[in-house]
Amino acid sequence: MSGAAHDWGWTPQQGPQDAFVRCPFFEVLFGGARGGGKSDACLGEFGAHARIFKHEARGVFMRREMPQADSLIDRSHQIYGPLGWAYNKGNRQWTSPEGAVLRFRPLEDDRDAEKYQGQNFTRIYLEELTNWSSPLAPNKMKATLRSAAGVPCLYRATANPGGSGHHWVKDRYIDPDPRGFRPILNEDGKTHRMFIPARVTDNKRMLLLDPQYVDRLKLSGSKELVRAWLEGDWAVIEGAFFDNWSSARHVIKPFEIPKQWARFRAMDWGSAKPFSVGWYAVVSDDLRVPGTGLVLPRGCLVKYREWYGRKGPNEGLKMNAEDVASGIRDRELGDTILYGVLDPAAFSADGGPSIAERMALPPNLINFRPADNKRTAKVGHMGGWDSMRARLDGEAPDRPMLVFFDVCRDSIRTIPLLQHDRSIAEDVDTDGEDHAGDETRYACTSRPWAKPAQTTLPEISTLKDLTMNKVWKTVGTKQGNRI
Repeated sequence: MSGAAHDWGWTPQQGPQDAFVRCPFFEVLFGGARGGGKSDACLGEFGAHARIFKHEARGVFMRREMPQADSLIDRSHQIYGPLGWAYNKGNRQWTSPEGAVLRFRPLEDDRDAEKYQGQNFTRIYLEELTNWSSPLAPNKMKATLRSAAGVPCLYRATANPGGSGHHWVKDRYIDPDPRGFRPILNEDGKTHRMFIPARVTDNKRMLLLDPQYVDRLKLSGSKELVRAWLEGDWAVIEGAFFDNWSSARHVIKPFEIPKQWARFRAMDWGSAKPFSVGWYAVVSDDLRVPGTGLVLPRGCLVKYREWYGRKGPNEGLKMNAEDVASGIRDRELGDTILYGVLDPAAFSADGGPSIAERMALPPNLINFRPADNKRTAKVGHMGGWDSMRARLDGEAPDRPMLVFFDVCRDSIRTIPLLQHDRSIAEDVDTDGEDHAGDETRYACTSRPWAKPAQTTLPEISTLKDLTMNKVWKTVGTKQGNRI
């Protein structure tokens, strides 16, 4: 495949597009930013496949509705037409000079998928996977990947953030490896899947031919959705509580934490619902993160480890306090933990020792103090969610005050999905999976931080231009304040 991909008439661009064409794993999602060259990559990959396996190559491109495939079919004419491929408009089918066949077909739902079960394909390309609200139909199509001639069969999909299927696509492909390019073992224990992220900046050919593309994209959706399209950020959700979350700013690769950095833990207790334990390090001096353009300022919190007690979607492990404490002790061997903060409800005694007291007993000796559980702001005080939001904002776009190692997958999965409470807009909807969010909030309130206020004096050309009115206008009598 790798050699043929470069000598049949189409060449992938260096970067994610080339990685997609060469990837040997059974199941791949090429997803992220709009304009990332995903459709071209699929068309090109099948061209290379057809060049090698000739009449044994059988491919199908699928969209939920056929009108959605119009631009894809137009692009296929530009790639396959000059190479002598024949297109049958009535059947929406390409045939190569060597006999390879590529079809364009609709797949509305799982009932549609049943219609294809008697057919054999060596390649399936599902365009805009998030258009399917559930994985039922896409998964059923995997059963049609077979070849009596022994041709390797692969399943390929493209997607942008957003759409009715955003959550299940994110859960399957992005959450296990948010930065991509690492194989993920499938449920059968034999095949692998991989997420390859796409960025509009990777598609240099398109940007050269259409330099206004990004400007037009900015006018085509909400602020959150446009950001998702441009950055390929799967954490961006319209109406999200933390609309300032950005995987590019807040998720980093693990590094060796300096010994002099202070470490502590935070926990949100759960039994029937998941519990969440997070371990944090406090940056002692500004640190530049290689390859990201980010600087972690002094005082930044780095969540370097998590333990999320989850059996299923928002379902806990029902572990007792002693076993949880034992698990915490095992995970932090070698760490010097200065303190721990825990959901105050865990300190309530109900006819016996509290959960916190039981975790502190020998041999585990896991000690906590009650966390500040002030969720929203009161007069003169910053609420817990505000404290967390301020740290996510950070000192500047390249200087966040709260970051997560990419191994903290449940924090990365659930925090961006938190929604506003319908009755109290300043609070999180507790019907959602808010456990990692609560635990992170406890960590933030244990080390209060607020962005320093910046005061700018009025511009003056000479000293005589400086008046008290100008000073007051800039730094003084804003509504509700006193001088």
